[in-house]
Amino acid sequence: MLTEKLQSPIKGRGTPDKIDPRYLHYTRETVDDGWGYGDDEEKQRIPTTVTVEKPRTIISRNQSPDIPFEASINPYRGCEHGCIYCYARPTHAYMDLSPGIDFETKLFAKPNAADLLRVELGKPGYQCTPMALGTNTDPYQPIERDWQITRRIIEVLSECDHPLTIVTKSWLVERDIDLLALMAKKNLAQVFVSITTLDTALARKLEPRATAPHRRLETLAHLHEAGIPTGVMFAPVIPALNDTEMETVLTQSADAGVDSAGYVMLRLPHEVKILFREWLETHVPLKAKHIMNMVRDIRGGKDNDPHFKTRMRGQGVYAEIIKKRFQQVCKRLGLNKKRFILDTAKFLPPIKKGDQLSLF
Repeated sequence: MLTEKLQSPIKGRGTPDKIDPRYLHYTRETVDDGWGYGDDEEKQRIPTTVTVEKPRTIISRNQSPDIPFEASINPYRGCEHGCIYCYARPTHAYMDLSPGIDFETKLFAKPNAADLLRVELGKPGYQCTPMALGTNTDPYQPIERDWQITRRIIEVLSECDHPLTIVTKSWLVERDIDLLALMAKKNLAQVFVSITTLDTALARKLEPRATAPHRRLETLAHLHEAGIPTGVMFAPVIPALNDTEMETVLTQSADAGVDSAGYVMLRLPHEVKILFREWLETHVPLKAKHIMNMVRDIRGGKDNDPHFKTRMRGQGVYAEIIKKRFQQVCKRLGLNKKRFILDTAKFLPPIKKGDQLSLF
């Protein structure tokens, strides 16, 4: 019996691989039964499906010391942007789905998120801390245009004067400028746009359904013009692939009006390391070995380093060079001059049915 692994790129998708989730008790493989694997045209037609998920709670709590937020909301599970490097891909294994192609085609939406949020914000003893959107999967991925779950979450937060931060790769955040601008006037909102590269051809392969790089710069400018504090995330830094673009990305983002910037080194947890290796062999085969050698150099000789102190920045000579370059360009551009602290004192719990309205 012959076996064949699906590796041909699929237009508009980050990976064609249906890698098995790590919790399955069995493995799957493609076999040649003599009738052929199927034509290329059929491979191109992997539709995006959305399943309704009904969680009992919506706020996730974070205790990681290297992440700058305590509370977050993920309106969706899975992400149609299809970024091959996405550290969230392994979470699809919890659903017995592939962190490969399933992660970007079999999505889950939480339409009751705003209602759950209203309940949780109204609980006695709730402690207000800035709510982070976009921590696991993008809150403005393409399906948000129809589902509008992120929009409704922001409406609840705005009603309660609850601060929030957003990280996205999508221009769609501009749709909610009306809400975000009002919140920004009260020091309740900050938006980061993630830009991995300004090379359109590379971006199309790395993050096939995310907004084009030049359009993200326009989004930063539009947010800034609306009075919304903005920042740029140069993430992830991929050795020997996009690292030379750091100064250019930060410079053009500063021209668009950002006042904050950050970066994260490439992370390859669980199945992502396999998917990323395959991507390298497909799209940059002559660089593949060199890139992975450099990744291991910043990860203590391994493909991934999960430790809190080093997972975001890496370690070693190369990681230190990136750190110093980042600090120097930020100093030159006037970025990160002061820490931006959102106001949590204005928070008021949502009004429940039957509650007496305030006189003022």
